[in-house]
Amino acid sequence: SAVIHYREAGDRVLDFDHTFVPVALRGGGIASQLTQQALLYAREHGFKVIASCPFVAAYIERHPEQRDLLA
Repeated sequence: SAVIHYREAGDRVLDFDHTFVPVALRGGGIASQLTQQALLYAREHGFKVIASCPFVAAYIERHPEQRDLLA
């Protein structure tokens, strides 16, 4: 199954450190959807984020409206 892994990295900070999509499902935008929903969750619940996962970091780079979430 596709997952985005995170850990708490301080007070009101989430570190998104790994995204995984099975090979058979890659290329369909699933990782982007996971990342979008994870960032929406963070925003709605008042968290800042660390994007130690390269995919999440690249997603935020492509979506500058999300940069304010960065810790």
